[in-house]
Amino acid sequence: MSVLTGIVNGITFIAGLIAVILALYSAISTFVLPRSARNWLTRVVFRLLRVIFHFLLHYVKTYPRRDAVMAYYAPIGLMLLLPVWYGLIGFGYAAMFWALGFGDWIQVFQLSGSSLFTLGFATPHGFWISALALSEAMLGLILVALLIAYLPTMYAAFSRREQAVNMLEVRGGTPPSALEMLLRFRRIHGLDKLGDYWRLWESWFADVEESHTTLPALVFFRSPSAEVSWITAAGAVLDTAALTLSAVDIPHDISADLCIRAGYLALRSIAKYFALSYPQDPHFPTDTISIRREEFDTILKKLEDGGLPLKADREQAWRDFGGWRVNYDGTLVSLCSLVMAPYAPWSSDRVASHDW
Repeated sequence: MSVLTGIVNGITFIAGLIAVILALYSAISTFVLPRSARNWLTRVVFRLLRVIFHFLLHYVKTYPRRDAVMAYYAPIGLMLLLPVWYGLIGFGYAAMFWALGFGDWIQVFQLSGSSLFTLGFATPHGFWISALALSEAMLGLILVALLIAYLPTMYAAFSRREQAVNMLEVRGGTPPSALEMLLRFRRIHGLDKLGDYWRLWESWFADVEESHTTLPALVFFRSPSAEVSWITAAGAVLDTAALTLSAVDIPHDISADLCIRAGYLALRSIAKYFALSYPQDPHFPTDTISIRREEFDTILKKLEDGGLPLKADREQAWRDFGGWRVNYDGTLVSLCSLVMAPYAPWSSDRVASHDW
């Protein structure tokens, strides 16, 4: 009987230790590790919360109200992580206290809760139990400190992202579109100033790739305005650069090429983190795009009416545009669906399941 009791106590202690390690691993992956790291516990919390939000959205009819509801998704998800981690740590330490013979399950949960939240209403006895209680109190304080330090970092990255998105509204309209952006650039700045803008957005894409994979909750942080989204802004800039390179008859600017490359690499990295499927090495026209030839010709007609110089060979322009667009078409549409982006031409309007 004593051998069986020892085996049960040993298994219980190991199970409790594993629960604590899982919580710490999730917290480190989410808050501390300076690289992209998918963690199953964090994903489970956000997926279950997404199910609840989808249920709530069945009762919301207009997009602005849906956007207002979804604005709480990422903040609530982040706040839920802390009690989930606390619950695992509290359960794990309670199991270890029980295995060491502190008392019954009520007593060990009281000691675990008292230690985790540093309340002090339960007193440990014995060296090993006291050492465990002190380590649990230390972990509880560390998790709170990590969350406090994590939020300013996240909101700083959010502010950098939204600054460029808000500036795009001036040049690309609301919702942003490649057509409006090219027309306004011709009227306001001149097409020769596009190069400066490509370099600005190349840096923006690099920053978004780093921040939205190391701080993945940022993907779901919505812009202050319901009509604006970081992903539709990215799509508008990429389409503008692709149209400029393929159809607008101005001197070739390598910065537009680099902007598109930075853009589709950033979108692919984010899509890979969320396990979204996309072509690994797409080629047009073998791999199709969500833009039809008729839509492309319509845009060129409007650009021509707006006074932009266009290349004479429209067939080659279509092939060149498809060659650029195919690199980011699938990831752009998938991410628009993931974040429930607002309507924007050639990005969120390609999502088949939208109900505007």
